[in-house]
Amino acid sequence: MLLAFSCSAQKKIAAKDAAKHANESVMICDKVYSTEVVPGSNTTLLYLGSETGEYLTVVVKGPENPKIKWHPETDFKGRAVCVTGKVVDYKGKAAIYVTEPAQLKLDMVDNAVHPALKVQQ
Repeated sequence: MLLAFSCSAQKKIAAKDAAKHANESVMICDKVYSTEVVPGSNTTLLYLGSETGEYLTVVVKGPENPKIKWHPETDFKGRAVCVTGKVVDYKGKAAIYVTEPAQLKLDMVDNAVHPALKVQQ
């Protein structure tokens, strides 16, 4: 069984509208245009809606977070994802911090899903 994502309980918005929803819990679905691993910080940044993080930066802490088994800098780059969480500020731009694997999912069924992203039964 591959990832399936339900958006019934969350307010779904576009990445370009993230800044308008500061301090709100939302779901944002968009393409990951680029990624960046912040040297020395165990942090990966995923830029949704633009290559520069203009609209939304998803901040993934790892590898100190043992719950996250995937590699967001490669597993999600160029793919459509949905991220859920509270929109906060990250260096002057809208961001969502990912602390649980369930917050970040592929937005479509994809036969090439990384094994760690498959739904566990």
